[in-house]
Amino acid sequence: MKGLKKKRRIQVIAVAVVALALSTGLIGYAMRDGINFFRSPSQVMAEPPRPEETFRIGGLVEDGSLQRGQGETIRFNVTDGGATVPVVFTGVLPDLFEENQGMIGTGKYVGGVFEASEILAKHDESYMPKEVVDALKEQGVYQEPES
Repeated sequence: MKGLKKKRRIQVIAVAVVALALSTGLIGYAMRDGINFFRSPSQVMAEPPRPEETFRIGGLVEDGSLQRGQGETIRFNVTDGGATVPVVFTGVLPDLFEENQGMIGTGKYVGGVFEASEILAKHDESYMPKEVVDALKEQGVYQEPES
């Protein structure tokens, strides 16, 4: 009787380990296209990714590099101080997007140019949406941020 309980316990543990390994493998397989790795411009220049790989790049928009083309096509350079990567984006840029400001872009690095499908503008910790500022002013509790 003791031998049967021990054997059953070992079987349950073995099945649990196999199920855990299988579920971990399936989760990894399902997420392989949904994971966007972040890279700095220096990392992109040191080891250029494959053209079909989607990733995120972040840094500062280089001063004097912003060029608006035909339609909604925009070209600019993103830098981290060590390297610069040219970026092309077709679409509407966020309101906070400007030169010498932080940005994060999602896209692919093709032919030496990062082709962005999405651009996010970074802001500092003192940023507040206009609606929030207006509401605080109405309540009389708004204080101007110190520069």
